[in-house]
Amino acid sequence: MPRKKSVKGAARAFQARVDALDALYDAVLASPLSDQQITWAVEAGLIKLSAHFEQLVLHALVGAINNDTTLLTSTTGVAFPKHLTDEVCEFLVVGSEYFDFRGRDGLIKKLKDYLPATHYLVVAASRPAYRQPLERMFALRNFAAHESPKSKAKARESTGANMSAAGAWLKRQGRFKDITGPLRRLAAEIEAGAPY
Repeated sequence: MPRKKSVKGAARAFQARVDALDALYDAVLASPLSDQQITWAVEAGLIKLSAHFEQLVLHALVGAINNDTTLLTSTTGVAFPKHLTDEVCEFLVVGSEYFDFRGRDGLIKKLKDYLPATHYLVVAASRPAYRQPLERMFALRNFAAHESPKSKAKARESTGANMSAAGAWLKRQGRFKDITGPLRRLAAEIEAGAPY
């Protein structure tokens, strides 16, 4: 029988990546780079953080389905075989597209498309303690990536601050770590809840 996909392993890998991004943030702030270069470097770290978080969610979702296909049956009403490969589980989630969701609410909706509301992934992502860090990460990532008036307005809404750039706001007062810290705790909660 094939091995079950490890959600615990995905959560640990994410935590290690967050540690590396925190170390990058510290190094950038301590570097002789110009103010503009620091802003851009922090934005690059934010974009990587967001990408790693999306990978965590995808791997955790695929792992949850791979470990127990009855979860998928309970949300879709379709009976699935007991054993599905990782590749089949991933195809069920992403099809021929890439994995995507819009913000925290989109994340929770995406999880509920495949898992019951009582599943540890849905419960963890829905906790109020993670609302602000998730919303800020997504809003600031979009502002860093697009620099559009709409993305700037969303970033302002999520932070309550007017800013010239996402990195300009994040590099001050340890704000980058105000996002990474809760996301690390979210991953630890996912790791604790996962059977494998």
